[in-house]
Amino acid sequence: MQHEVPSAGATDNNNTHTDQQAQMQQNMIEQQQQQQQQTMLPQRSTVSKGKYSLHDFQIMRTLGTGSFGRVHLVRSVHNGRYYAIKVLKKAQVVRMKQIEHTNDERRMLKLVEHPFLIRMWGTFQDSLNLFMVMDYIEGGELFSLLRKSQRFPNPVAKFYAAEVTLALEYLHSHNIIYRDLKPENILLDRNGHIKITDFGFAKEVETVTWTLCGTPDYIAPEVIATKPYNKSVDWWSLGILIFEMLAGYTPFYDTTPMKTYEKILHGNVVYPSFFHPDVVDLLAKLITADLTRRIGNLQSGAGDIKAHPWFSEVVWEKLVAKDIETPYEPPITAGVGDTSLFDQYPEDHLDYGIQTDDPFGEYFLDF
Repeated sequence: MQHEVPSAGATDNNNTHTDQQAQMQQNMIEQQQQQQQQTMLPQRSTVSKGKYSLHDFQIMRTLGTGSFGRVHLVRSVHNGRYYAIKVLKKAQVVRMKQIEHTNDERRMLKLVEHPFLIRMWGTFQDSLNLFMVMDYIEGGELFSLLRKSQRFPNPVAKFYAAEVTLALEYLHSHNIIYRDLKPENILLDRNGHIKITDFGFAKEVETVTWTLCGTPDYIAPEVIATKPYNKSVDWWSLGILIFEMLAGYTPFYDTTPMKTYEKILHGNVVYPSFFHPDVVDLLAKLITADLTRRIGNLQSGAGDIKAHPWFSEVVWEKLVAKDIETPYEPPITAGVGDTSLFDQYPEDHLDYGIQTDDPFGEYFLDF
């Protein structure tokens, strides 16, 4: 992030030489203080365990809401930079049996560092809530852009799919399954590159796992059938994502989750006539229930996907270095907390910072 706190105003032309010297000294002191503050934030140690607290931030507005809490745009009182804080209500997390997922999310975000994954700076908690401090990604959700566009042209879908592929390859190399790939969880940064966010379902898995989780349209058949599964589920979801980006709808959509699950288990995909033959070939190899044939799940892993003809013109080294022009640059003003690409939400009364009994604190000791 490039945003800096503005320094004190420039000196007036009529000031004496002495005044100018004094002003210059003052400016230098202020600049040094700013630089100290700007380097402070990532390694700050305001309270025990090197944590942040609510006092470090000014809450600006709500960026999104969910069943456990909400995400706020905040501004650091130390360096003036903007961040996103995800707030989860402890009682709600416990009620919905999401304790393990929530602790996993914190742990996963602490582990990962990749150009196409959201970065978490730290966490803290009060008696009622858990707080996760993240980078603020101004460009909005890929979901919103897709809905506005209805569907993406082949090269645009390919660009986003390629960046997602690199992010999943990185996660899998660290034995992390993401498990919730969908356009709503892909944000666009100020230049139009992706940032995968919301690690609520991410899990570190050495071998296999069984948990049923994800979004109905994107869930792999082995998950629905309660079979043990591994990283294969993310490659299925990549296929669904590519299909939705190109078609404007998901291949197994139905009015209820149960009907969607039935269609997924049936496995019949109808490809629109305007799909390029190369992408139909790739999707047929991703959206298959046969794990011995699902590309990405074979011996060469993500290498097979990256070598597929549909991706033939992608220069992967340039892409990971963000050295490729993006198909869309979000129309925002960078570094000023621009929220024009996020929906408006009613601002509820916030119960943050209240000191009261904490019956659930024992479940979230690492926050």
